[in-house]
Amino acid sequence: MKRVLLAAPALLVAALTAACASGGAKAKDPGLGRRTLDCVVVQREHDAAGSSASSYRGSGTGSYYMVFETREGQATSRYRLEVTRQQYQRFEEGDRVKITLDNNILVNVQPNND
Repeated sequence: MKRVLLAAPALLVAALTAACASGGAKAKDPGLGRRTLDCVVVQREHDAAGSSASSYRGSGTGSYYMVFETREGQATSRYRLEVTRQQYQRFEEGDRVKITLDNNILVNVQPNND
């Protein structure tokens, strides 16, 4: 009987180790981390209805968005991201830009002169 009781904790540890090892084999999200993409501005949107005096990006004048299109491998991707009023005014549809994303959050937009 003592052998069975002593073997039980060892079996439990082995089972938990195997479960953790197989559960941790998740595919890494390609959207995580910092990356720079060459894009084209395909659409600009201004949402004046969502205005708020405490809004950081809109400064009380609503929210500004741009839709960016880029090639990622074989696929064409579109990103609709909130931008500042200055970025909204600076870039127009058809402009080639480089955007920097950090965990799929827009960090920077700059002209792409390549």
